[in-house]
Amino acid sequence: MLSQTSSKGISNVELGIQADGRARLRTTRKKKGLLYELVHNRVMFLMLLPTLIFFLVNSYFPMVGIYYAFTQFDFNSSMFNSKFVGLQNFEFLWRSGTLVKLTMNTIGYNIAFIVLGNVLAIVCAILLSELNGKWFKKISQSVMFLPYFVSFVILSVIVYNLFNYDSGFLNTMLTQFGLDPVDVYSKPWAWIFLIIIFYLWKNLGYSMVIYLAAITGISDEYYEAAQIDGANIFQRIWYITVPMLKSTFVVLLLFALGSIMKGQFDLFYQLIGNNGLLYNTTDILDTYVYRSLKVTFDVGMATAAGVYQSLFGFVLIMTVNYIIRKINDDYALF
Repeated sequence: MLSQTSSKGISNVELGIQADGRARLRTTRKKKGLLYELVHNRVMFLMLLPTLIFFLVNSYFPMVGIYYAFTQFDFNSSMFNSKFVGLQNFEFLWRSGTLVKLTMNTIGYNIAFIVLGNVLAIVCAILLSELNGKWFKKISQSVMFLPYFVSFVILSVIVYNLFNYDSGFLNTMLTQFGLDPVDVYSKPWAWIFLIIIFYLWKNLGYSMVIYLAAITGISDEYYEAAQIDGANIFQRIWYITVPMLKSTFVVLLLFALGSIMKGQFDLFYQLIGNNGLLYNTTDILDTYVYRSLKVTFDVGMATAAGVYQSLFGFVLIMTVNYIIRKINDDYALF
């Protein structure tokens, strides 16, 4: 009885000491706070400092310029003395139909880029992963990845030399066969397909490498077990490879949707330039903002289009991420 009582007493004392220690630890942690973390982990925060400065200078400080979306900017006055016009810039964009056209073009092209780009990248990655020739696989992967390093300026030169009316490759071949030359730069509908084709040509290799890396990470045991069960190569791809790529596809989809309203400014501007005949089918928000600042000097209208672009993209990515988190929390970004 004495030993049991003493053991109970000791255990109670130990529990009390442990509880008191945890309480002191919590109190100490509360007292430390942010200043303690800055001093204690100063090396890590110094390593983080260049990134913080970069985003502050390039992303957060420029947000002050949102003010110009609600003004009629006057170059003769100071930065914040322009006439305040409220939502007139947004109203003009909406009533003129410009905002609807720009939104449809931007979203339409980006949906084509995302869907076709990911589907073709998955197909090419699966085909390369199934090849047995080591050297042929490496050469094919390098050849497909090479266009990613071609600048958009060089791409515009290639496209111009292909479709130039007077001396382009296409019209030269047509005239050689006795056919009439075609003025591609005066046909807006043709550029819907050409822009998508050249985008896929340039970016397919990069996306394919990402999916190829994901396929490489799939354990061979799955394929061996399926092969023992009698599954052919198409069944192994459909029931093992494709489902295993779902998480990679969802993450890339979310990243792409986050910038769906940004478009591909370099691609559109370098290929189309200032050709007004093609604006109806090729003008996106980025090119409109750039042209408004460079040609018409309408700062208020350009800023209004940029604010609309950012808000639309933010709402879209938050909505899609919320839906994906409800379906499967593991695939959501946050």
